[in-house]
Amino acid sequence: MLVRHSHELGITTLTLDSPHNRNALSARLVGELREALGRAGDDPDTRAVVLAHTGNTFCAGADLTEPTPTGPLELAGLLRTIVELPKPVVAAVRGHVRAGGLGLVGACDIAMAGQASTFAFTEALLGLAPAVISMPLLPRLDARAAGRYYLTGERFGAAEAARIGLVTAVGEDLEPVLAGLRRASPQGLAESKRLVTAEVLRAFDRDTGALTELSARLFASDEAREGMTAFLEKRDPAWGR
Repeated sequence: MLVRHSHELGITTLTLDSPHNRNALSARLVGELREALGRAGDDPDTRAVVLAHTGNTFCAGADLTEPTPTGPLELAGLLRTIVELPKPVVAAVRGHVRAGGLGLVGACDIAMAGQASTFAFTEALLGLAPAVISMPLLPRLDARAAGRYYLTGERFGAAEAARIGLVTAVGEDLEPVLAGLRRASPQGLAESKRLVTAEVLRAFDRDTGALTELSARLFASDEAREGMTAFLEKRDPAWGR
């Protein structure tokens, strides 16, 4: 299994456990995570879900070693599952996050990042764009910061991630957050979450078709194939300077 499950005191923890590819969004991991989230959403003993990870990378984005990286519709479905889940989902980021992995962070209701965590939208460096993940991200990110980091692919740290709205706060102590979630009623949590995710869900309703088509077109392009191949071969792409 690539997603491990544990439960304690009303909190279900789902741990991404695919160290061989830095918890990349393979078809198998996406499927397992979506199923696990569904089970947690239906579990009356689960008050909230924590999304954690093994290794020093929370999620490296698409698994570029697969013949066809995870389909855009499958990724959109996973992100929407997180946003629509009637229980809060808390990202516990203790490592690095790249590309599509930032979509997971953005879809979560609360995201806590360790001091050493780093983030980067690397899609443009590969001939791609952060298309599908924009649905949960752009309603929450500072617009100027999104423009910079989408375009440059620069790495930035946890403090900057908090400043621009990608994560909630910097720190590794989840207990104050989880204690508050345990005190809240299931109905109160569900309806409060519905209020704060309304704009994100409108983005999914409006843009899923166009952005999944854009993502599929980019992944199939010659330029993206060169970018992904260069990345796997650890060399500069043809357009590199």
